[in-house]
Amino acid sequence: MKLYYSPGACSLAPHMVLHESGLPFEAVRTDTRTKALADGGEGAYFNINPLGYVPLLALGDGTRITEVGAIVQYVADRVPDKKLAPPAGTIERTRLHSWLSFISSELHKSCSPLFVPTMPDEGKQYYRDRLANRLAHVEKHLAAGNDYLLGKDFSVADAYLFAITNWAGRLNIDLAPYPALLAYRQRMAQRPAVVAAMTAEGLIK
Repeated sequence: MKLYYSPGACSLAPHMVLHESGLPFEAVRTDTRTKALADGGEGAYFNINPLGYVPLLALGDGTRITEVGAIVQYVADRVPDKKLAPPAGTIERTRLHSWLSFISSELHKSCSPLFVPTMPDEGKQYYRDRLANRLAHVEKHLAAGNDYLLGKDFSVADAYLFAITNWAGRLNIDLAPYPALLAYRQRMAQRPAVVAAMTAEGLIK
C-alpha cells in the first residue's frame, strides 16, 4: 500500500491509523501546491488523483481509495484484531460513521476557509463561530467521561479529530475553553503511532 500525504494535512489521520494497524505501507510525500511528488515533477500527483488533494491510498491491485473516512475504515477492517473500528453492522459502527461524518463536514470543512488568504474577515469570523459551536459539542462529549470519541477505546475517528484539531495553532483557534479536548489531545499525543506518524512528517522531532 502507498499513502499519498502532505505534512500536517488531513492525511495525517490515515498515516496514524496505518501505524496503529501494523500493516506494511509506503508513505509518499506530496506537495499540495505544486502537485509534485518526491519521485516526480510538478503536477505529477494529478496522474494519481485528478482532484489533486490528499490523502489517497493506493493498493497493490491498482485500486485507489480517497477521503479520510473511507481510508481509515478500510485499514481498520484489514486488521479486526486491532479493534480500530467496531464490527460492521453494529450500532457502535454507526456511531463511528457519525463521528467521521461530523469531523469531515462540521470541523474539517469549517477549517478549510480559514486557510484561504483572500477570505474576508467577516467570512473567517463566521467559520470561527461555527467551529466554536462544534468544538463545544466535542468538549461536552469528552467531558462526560469519554476518554475517546467512542468511549474508553481508541478508534480511527480519534485519529481524524486529532489531525484536524492539530491545525488550531496555525489558524489562531484558542482551545483553552475546551479543557477536556486539551486533555484528550495530550492522551492522543502519547500514542506511539501518533508519535511515529508525526515524526515521519517532520511535525515533531
